[in-house]
Amino acid sequence: MEKYGLLGYPLGHSLSPFIHKCLFELRSKQCSYELFELDEKSLSSSAGKLMQLNGFNVTIPHKINIIKYLDELDEKAALFGAVNTVKTGKKTVGFNTDCSGFLRALDSAGIELAGNVLLCGNGGVARMIAFEAVLHGCNLTVAYRKSSEGKAVKIKDEIKNKLNKDITLKEYSALSSGWDLIVNGTSAGMYPNVDSSPLPKDMVLSAGAVYDVIYNPAETLFLKYARGGGIKCSNGLSMLVWQAAVAQEIWMDVEFTNKEIESVIAKTEKELSARKLR
Repeated sequence: MEKYGLLGYPLGHSLSPFIHKCLFELRSKQCSYELFELDEKSLSSSAGKLMQLNGFNVTIPHKINIIKYLDELDEKAALFGAVNTVKTGKKTVGFNTDCSGFLRALDSAGIELAGNVLLCGNGGVARMIAFEAVLHGCNLTVAYRKSSEGKAVKIKDEIKNKLNKDITLKEYSALSSGWDLIVNGTSAGMYPNVDSSPLPKDMVLSAGAVYDVIYNPAETLFLKYARGGGIKCSNGLSMLVWQAAVAQEIWMDVEFTNKEIESVIAKTEKELSARKLR
């Protein structure tokens, strides 16, 4: 039996084993997927054991720390300086499927990453989305609060240094309406603070499409605004499932269709709802 797993700390009630089990079943693969809950101090003594797996995923706080134990990085992992998927074998290679998961999620929702894009947030996920937006030729504006201006400036400088492209930074109070795509890369609206939205309703309704990286709840206030106005939109569960699917595509040389992943997303939504009731 092929063995895979997730490295991180803390891992809590991770959905990864459930999602990967569903994906294995789609290809009739007899594989295991375990959680390796290791803190930063334990990584060095456990790295050898991890490399004996057929492959593994990586989450906080190890996305950067794992790099020194790898032989190579793919192009995106090198660009972002972060790894979330490792393929073992003759060489251990680090990948970043968060970016692929985001792009495949947009594609499956029929949302185009193009034109004037507004990105709310400047954390790790928002940073990755900012890079992808620029790589796709978007005219990107990153919204920030005064308290996080330094993080926004850091993203702007990094994109300038690595891609030689400029982006616009604006405080929320200075934002105007009329965007081709708005992406919420913040925690605004995440359970239990479900009554908050990163943007007012009128601004959301001015967008051509909306994507929210949050998946708990499945419909944030931000998405309620969009759906109520008939705006094309999707939540972050699609990104979570797609990044796992891309990891399996890398590990096992398989390929998943939009229809197959839609079925896994539906199963994961039910699993998430069931966990809330337990």
